[in-house]
Amino acid sequence: MAGARESGLEALYRDFAGLNMEGGWHRRFPALWPAPRRNFLPHRWRYAEVKPILDRAGELIDTTQAERRNLTMFNPVEGNIYSTVRTIVAAYQMIKPGETARAHRHTPNALRLILEGRGTSTVVDGQEVEMRPGDVLLTPSWAWHSHANHGDAECYWMDFLDVPLVHLLEPMFYEPHPDGVEPDPRWCDAAPIAFRWEDTAAKLDAAADAGGSASVALGPAELDTIALHMIRIGAGQATAPVRTTANAVFAVVRGSGTAEIDGATLDWAFGDTIAVPAWRPHRFFSGEGAVLLRVSDEPVMRKLGWLRSEPA
Repeated sequence: MAGARESGLEALYRDFAGLNMEGGWHRRFPALWPAPRRNFLPHRWRYAEVKPILDRAGELIDTTQAERRNLTMFNPVEGNIYSTVRTIVAAYQMIKPGETARAHRHTPNALRLILEGRGTSTVVDGQEVEMRPGDVLLTPSWAWHSHANHGDAECYWMDFLDVPLVHLLEPMFYEPHPDGVEPDPRWCDAAPIAFRWEDTAAKLDAAADAGGSASVALGPAELDTIALHMIRIGAGQATAPVRTTANAVFAVVRGSGTAEIDGATLDWAFGDTIAVPAWRPHRFFSGEGAVLLRVSDEPVMRKLGWLRSEPA
């Protein structure tokens, strides 16, 4: 009797497997689990190591070969070849004096944090804005954007995009500008898409606690899928240990320190990038004081009712 049952089950499994189906009572891999899995890994990329490589790329790769001279930071989790964390990709980019990165647009949202260099501007939907160290500039979904270096030194920045999220959901569209660049852009000393470092620093000063630490959300202009917080850590201070369902990438705007992420300790300095995947306990410490930009998918998690944060 048992043998007949086993034979019947084998035939049953074979029949629906042939239809590309699986029985919920005998899954090879679980579909539900009690807490977010530890898939993507905490990781740190050093700007000091990346910058010389960008400089070498500048000698070999020009804007006729690539619209953007950038180096993408892919998380070292096995099988991953692109994403920095699950929903966000980060990259370092450099543009040389006299170069123009041609205009294009795409469905992913993007932003950039300027690290070094003066005299470079970005044009976003006809508005041209200078890019200065410490500035954060937005490129919303489907906005035309290009960059040009009018100065006499290289300009370096960090890009952040929600491309991995678009890959997951599939609505990817990309289009190069038919004229190469937008004609007759309007120069703007200020624009909603540009968060100037001096303005952000003033907001951090106003929000600082007794230890000099503060956190401010950049706005009022926002991206639909990406939240931006500038975090100041006072000298000898640390952020509160926390874990959250939001995926985050941190960029070092000023100073140096260490990060404790899910039991691992990583040191960091100016220009470095730190990946903090979802639901990993983490906190940041700085002996001299520092400023970090936190780029996260909080808006996505909040809109879907999935945002959860708690002390770690």
